[in-house]
Amino acid sequence: MDEKQDKGTNRWEGIRSIFLDPVPKVGQTNKETIWKLNKSTLFYYPSPNKQYNTPLFLIYSLINESYILDLHPGISMIEAYGKEGYDVYLLDFGKVGYEDKDIKLDDYIRTIEKAVKRAKIHANSTDISVIGYCLGGTLAVMHAAITKESIKNLVLLAPPINFTDSPFLKKWFKDLKNHDLNMELLDDYGIVPAKVMEWMMRLVVSPLTYSSYLSLFHRANDPAAVRKWRLFNQWVKGHVPFSGAALKQFITEVIRDNKLIKSQLILNRNDVLLSRIQANLLVISTTGDDLVPEFFTKPLMNEVSSQDKTYKLVKGGHVTLAMTGEIPDFLSEWLRVRS
Repeated sequence: MDEKQDKGTNRWEGIRSIFLDPVPKVGQTNKETIWKLNKSTLFYYPSPNKQYNTPLFLIYSLINESYILDLHPGISMIEAYGKEGYDVYLLDFGKVGYEDKDIKLDDYIRTIEKAVKRAKIHANSTDISVIGYCLGGTLAVMHAAITKESIKNLVLLAPPINFTDSPFLKKWFKDLKNHDLNMELLDDYGIVPAKVMEWMMRLVVSPLTYSSYLSLFHRANDPAAVRKWRLFNQWVKGHVPFSGAALKQFITEVIRDNKLIKSQLILNRNDVLLSRIQANLLVISTTGDDLVPEFFTKPLMNEVSSQDKTYKLVKGGHVTLAMTGEIPDFLSEWLRVRS
């Protein structure tokens, strides 16, 4: 059998394994549960070679499951942070049920405040570095603008902050801005099911859905690439339900009225003033992010009071940094000198 035939056989074996082999296990980095509140859980990942006293506090999105940050051994940001010498705390918001239909952004920010305080106590540290991913980055910004806790470093990866325009769903965005959408439907349903969230996200990134299958076909002769694709595809399809009250609040106040970037948002009776953010700030966008392009994120830099602030545009897509299994050199160095 020549090399071309061999690759072809391996490719079909790789595709076959997707349907017949067991689903790869995720979230394998050693962790402890140290705190719970309703559906939210605070996990602690001790570093195997601790070098820094300032722990990392990770906040992920409300749309997908947080295990993308600990996808698989060798493909895990949490594992990589630990190897670099950081103790890591991850706040996982869990999966809301119908009984949580009235949970709002205010509630999530209160949960973050309590979890940050609990992580500091557990770490015996007065300092903490908060790292927010995607919508978790948006929540991290809201929290940093009103918190009573000291935050030393704030790292944001692809956080949607500014909604003056949208590169996708143009008619929906225009109707939303003109108050032509019936948002009361969210009150009627209470909870947006996971399948509906998946459908909504596919409307935004539908070309990427098909391109991922093409990518699989071209790399199906590589078992490691097939395993990585299966892990990622499993996560992409693993959306979680969304509280109707929180989604309505986010769509109307953060997207439609753009209150966050304008410092007009009010949460828990506090004005969310971005000028109150003084932590060392690193904001990261990627060149191929079709979901959160850089004009959603970059305007934040002009609104904060941080003296030490850096904006970084790097190659890749929306979750590229979470898929490499390594901490990029620029992020490693940025954290090292500030921890």
